Amino acid sequence: MMHEPVPGKPSLRRQGIYLLPNSFTLAALFAGFYAIVQAMNQNFQIAAVAIFVAMILDGMDGRVARLTHSQSAFGAEFDSLSDMVSFGVAPALVAYEWLLKDMGKLGWMVAFIHCAGAALRLARFNTMIGSTDKRWFTGLPSPAAAALVAGLVWICHAYDYTGLPGLQWILLGFTAFSGITMVTNVKFWSFKEIHLRRRVPFVMLLALVMGLLLLMSEPPLVLFGFFVCYALSGYVMAAWRWCKPKPEML
Repeated sequence: MMHEPVPGKPSLRRQGIYLLPNSFTLAALFAGFYAIVQAMNQNFQIAAVAIFVAMILDGMDGRVARLTHSQSAFGAEFDSLSDMVSFGVAPALVAYEWLLKDMGKLGWMVAFIHCAGAALRLARFNTMIGSTDKRWFTGLPSPAAAALVAGLVWICHAYDYTGLPGLQWILLGFTAFSGITMVTNVKFWSFKEIHLRRRVPFVMLLALVMGLLLLMSEPPLVLFGFFVCYALSGYVMAAWRWCKPKPEML
């Protein structure tokens, strides 16, 4: 059925879309879909890696759009839909297909907590754009939450921890924690204060080299450890602010 264009508003066909940034978003969406397919085929390590690939591509699309001055409302909406699949549905289904399905109702309910948490997190983020401090995220970002679940799956298969006693309960805890943390009011550093064009001490280059060497030597361990520390950092800072003595009112 053909729809008549709204008077005074250019149609999508006439307006067009930016190809380059949306290509990265489409690739991220494909990586999330591919993770779901591989989980259904019991290839859980490949599924976990695909989610991390989606994270890389998701981080690139916005930067490419800003560098090429090709931001658009369509790109923002497309990015949110892609994030929902790659960081909401995919990790939940990977966790469920791996171990949570053996836990009955509790398993699929916790998997849904992660999925619903990602949807709520993305909806809140879209409605708060321009009204919050860019230095901080409110709630754990959905890519980081997905990395907690996918990282656990990856590290267990990479180092043959799949027979670890009580592993299904560990996965259950990580999945529930990631879903709930996405919708909390805990603040997480956004890394948006890092400017690659700014001068830094020479020692920072050495630290970058060491970090890259560690990442290349043990990717699953380094990535999983980083995102676990990042997920805990918000609660540590919240506890520190709560315990910090408040200045007395004169």
